[in-house]
Amino acid sequence: MKKAKNPRLQFADKELNPSLKKHYYRAEKAADKAETAHKKIPKDRRKIKRQMADQSTGIAKKRLRFENADKPAPSSKLSHAIREAPAFTLSSQVHGKLQEAGQDNIGVESADSMLQTVESGGHLLESAYHTHKLKPYRASARAEHRLEKANVNLLYQKLIQENPQFAGNPISKWRQKRAIQKQYAAAVRSSQNTAFTAESTARAAKEAAEYSGKITVFFYNNKKSFLVIIALFLMVAFLLSCVSSCTVLVQGGLSVLSSSTYPASDSILLETEAAYAEMEADLQYELDNYETLHDGYSEYIYHLDSIGHDPHVLLSILSALYPGGWTLESVQETLEMLFEKQYSLTESVDEETGIICTVTLKNADLSRLPVYVLNEDQLGAYSRYMKNLGNRMDLFPQDEYPNASKKEDYMDYDVPPEALEDEVFAAMLKEAEKYLGMPYVWGGSSPATSFDCSGYVSWVINHSGWNVGRLGAKALCNLCTPVSPANARPGDLVFFINTYDAPDPNAPTHCGIYVGNQKMIHCGAPISYADLNSSYWRNHFYCFGRLP
Repeated sequence: MKKAKNPRLQFADKELNPSLKKHYYRAEKAADKAETAHKKIPKDRRKIKRQMADQSTGIAKKRLRFENADKPAPSSKLSHAIREAPAFTLSSQVHGKLQEAGQDNIGVESADSMLQTVESGGHLLESAYHTHKLKPYRASARAEHRLEKANVNLLYQKLIQENPQFAGNPISKWRQKRAIQKQYAAAVRSSQNTAFTAESTARAAKEAAEYSGKITVFFYNNKKSFLVIIALFLMVAFLLSCVSSCTVLVQGGLSVLSSSTYPASDSILLETEAAYAEMEADLQYELDNYETLHDGYSEYIYHLDSIGHDPHVLLSILSALYPGGWTLESVQETLEMLFEKQYSLTESVDEETGIICTVTLKNADLSRLPVYVLNEDQLGAYSRYMKNLGNRMDLFPQDEYPNASKKEDYMDYDVPPEALEDEVFAAMLKEAEKYLGMPYVWGGSSPATSFDCSGYVSWVINHSGWNVGRLGAKALCNLCTPVSPANARPGDLVFFINTYDAPDPNAPTHCGIYVGNQKMIHCGAPISYADLNSSYWRNHFYCFGRLP
């Protein structure tokens, strides 16, 4: 039987100082294990046919001889396939016949299934047999690998003991070990698996030391250059990482930007706004000349709302309806539909006299129409356009378009920490502050559509422990118990009256959530904090109310 591939390293006692002995003993232990594993390899004897010619007669003769085998014969997948091909072919033919017959005979089909099961079991047993047969060879290979690592480590430690100047950073250590490993492998091949001598070991270590030493000296002499290279590498890596992160942020930002930017060109936007304004101008002309255009009455009584609209509301509605853009011709009918819903002009004649005509113009406010003409997804898009004013805040300057919305920062406020000691109020405030900056949308009642004042308060309390559904300002007020201003506390609701023309002038028209210190959070334009001491809110104040 051949010896183990990796030999034992041999050193004189004087070569091993105390710090090296532990590494030497580890190498010796690995060598013992490698020899033990090697001895467990079975001693197979293989027949070898040799064809030789008789020198006297020239007749070819065949002789058999036996040789010990240290490793099994090649056992590749290809050799297995060639060996098993006849049996596999026969098995396939048998299964084919059984399957043909099995189509008409359940019993034959069952027999075929049983045969396949038996064959599968046989293949598993055969596979297990081959695995068991190869086990000692694999164990020996693992032991040889561990012995090689132990020997290389011993050589490296000896090198460092004899040449302390070669001890360095992890990169230097790795290079030195790689060099020793190459020298070690070359020495093993050249020594033909005989034991290493101290001389061969020293030669391998010396060559490795010289090689590693040159690298270390080169690095030391050029350390500034290497440090600059490393610094540049780290900077490039950092910049690439930042670029990658910025790419994601930019893509997300562009996506948000595109979803909130009017899809039509500036010229189309201005042309569309001008067309709607012209319709309003015609209506104003009719009102200004009503008695001339509608002659026949001796007296005219007028109840007229003002004429006007927010151009951003108009363009946000159209952008939600036509996300791919539009032309003036393609939206003409939509403009007429919106105009008819916004304005209602009626006249009534006194039945007794027949000479008194009452003219009434109602402006329903264009900003209240989206909830009636848009579905939920379109209403969400409308909210995004209004939040950013289509990213065209400069398109309608206030001096030329006094009704145009302007983008303003919402009022923020730091609620005193002592108010947050109330867990119920803390939960309300946490939910309420999620939506700061979102636009006012008449009829809106969820983050998907944005909110109006009562929709906002309903959403917050429904997500803070209550379940009251979607209520209007009047219904929310009826739900609460009235509280005097002196006894109001954070978490109470606050109500206002006559903030717009409502059917019932005595009912609340606006509401918010009181946060203490004469401040509230409410859905204004946009959702924001507000100071109750301002003249507007003092003039429209109705009451405080405490939720049940």
